[in-house]
Amino acid sequence: MKYVLVTGGVVSGLGKGVTASSIGLILKACGLRVTSIKIDPYLNTDAGTMSPFEHGEVFVLDDGGEVDLDLGNYERFLDIKLTSDNNITTGKIYQSVINKERKGDYLGKTVQVVPHITDAIQEWIERVAVIPVDGKEGPADVCVIELGGTIGDIESMPFIEALGQFSYRVGAGNFCLIHVSLVPVLNVVGEQKTKPTQHSVRGLRSLGLMPNILACRSTMELDENVMTKLSQFCHVPVESIITLYDVPNIWHVPLLLRDQKAHEAILKVLNLKGVTGEPALGEWTARAALCDKLHEPVRIAMVGKYTGLSDSYLSVLKALLHASVSCQRKLSVNWVPASDLEDETAKENPDAYNAAWNLLKDADGVLVPGGFGDRGVQGKIVAAKYARENRIPFLGICLGMQIAVIEFARSVLGMQDANSTEFDPNTRNPCVVFMPEGSKTQMGGTMRLGSRRTFFQVKDCKSAKLYGNRSFIDERHRHRYEVNPDMVAQLENAGLSFTGKDESGQRMEIIELPKHPYFVGVQFHPEFKSRPGKPSPLFLGLLAAASGQLDAVLKRGLTQASAMSNGTSALKHRKYGNGNRAADGPVVAVYSNGNGVHF
Repeated sequence: MKYVLVTGGVVSGLGKGVTASSIGLILKACGLRVTSIKIDPYLNTDAGTMSPFEHGEVFVLDDGGEVDLDLGNYERFLDIKLTSDNNITTGKIYQSVINKERKGDYLGKTVQVVPHITDAIQEWIERVAVIPVDGKEGPADVCVIELGGTIGDIESMPFIEALGQFSYRVGAGNFCLIHVSLVPVLNVVGEQKTKPTQHSVRGLRSLGLMPNILACRSTMELDENVMTKLSQFCHVPVESIITLYDVPNIWHVPLLLRDQKAHEAILKVLNLKGVTGEPALGEWTARAALCDKLHEPVRIAMVGKYTGLSDSYLSVLKALLHASVSCQRKLSVNWVPASDLEDETAKENPDAYNAAWNLLKDADGVLVPGGFGDRGVQGKIVAAKYARENRIPFLGICLGMQIAVIEFARSVLGMQDANSTEFDPNTRNPCVVFMPEGSKTQMGGTMRLGSRRTFFQVKDCKSAKLYGNRSFIDERHRHRYEVNPDMVAQLENAGLSFTGKDESGQRMEIIELPKHPYFVGVQFHPEFKSRPGKPSPLFLGLLAAASGQLDAVLKRGLTQASAMSNGTSALKHRKYGNGNRAADGPVVAVYSNGNGVHF
């Protein structure tokens, strides 16, 4: 096993996650099998109880792991399925060591950071690195490890010590350290300053780790004299210094690495030169170029609670981008704070109220993502009502589906007090209720989490067509509340169709309004399985409906499903090549969605 460690210096938020993902992608493009591990030095066991405002979104894995958002980057870039053990936290490590101590595994020894904590870290890395994550048998060739935070943080010291020991144990030819650091440009003099990186590397070396490659974040490409200076002071060859300058979209980052021969530097350190080929990134390059050239906009109103921090909805944004590129439209997101749509805001802050409604009315489609807590719920309900009554394409995810059910009960069934017991425990018309297996005393890891199966109840509904008319799908969940099964019949009689249910038939997974152009709500989170070139079917449906292409997309989905049921390749039924527009709208590229369906 070869290991690539990515560390960060100077400041956080430099893009270590994207850099680590891009390194994995370029090594995969060279013909290597790649896996990833993210180390988060915080004491939380996992990211599940952390506020999105503080740490960005909580990414959910197939096995139900609630992990750091960078694992989402790894999965999207590398098209792999990670496990919860691929995210190491201080909490997990200390918990495992304390559990061993309680069982007497240390045979009376004094349990210390060195060697017990550091050994546990190394054992965890070696154990997880061999777990196959790409659907093939056997371990990967390379494990890319990202150490969260910055060098010098007190929380990461045990991990630094463990990784220093680890690099010595596995040997120089099996370990490559890439240090991501900031080279700022001071506006006063317009000069690229190397001193922050010098100090960061000096701190790294004082802790026993020697960087093999420097990845320098800057607004522009590094000058030659700056690279020479960095090489001299940081003891890194000039050819091993890479500039990660600002690019139009993050899909260009792997191309930056390729163009600067980063793969050659990494392969040289790992003694893999001559074993692999040149990175095959043709499809990736074409997608990045296409994304830059798109100019015809499609506007999606994101009605949420955490609109002040885009990382809170990172996977949703990526899924929207994947779908918009497939529809050959330039994505424009109208961030609508849900609470600003409420009548109370109209009294207290009419400017914010009017601005929010203008953004909502300006959109071609409306998306209400998941969330927790009652702040902004009424705003989400009126957004769903606006989309329903004005026939605007709508997608509700998790809580977004639940508020769509509440709005329907209030407006169509006349249940003015219809609500979720999450927001009103005493409501007479509980449309959404707490799940029987949930816990109200233990917060972490007690929700319905991970990949669960949904069975389609209506064959010709839009969601079934988008998924290729399969009988069932597997998507990832994260929720404590669900649609009240006792109210389903009443809601269906009024026109709300529950087109997807779990295996018991009692848990509602998908809702649709059959007569609406596109009104879909799902209890699961389809954004977590969307990939570049493999958009989530439901996000593709939203973007297609918002850009006037839904009929064409549904028609192609039916043709492909029919072809696959006949054992024939769907690709033979339609010519794709130069990307020219067809009579029924822009060509939608043919990619697999991970469920065996192509678009």
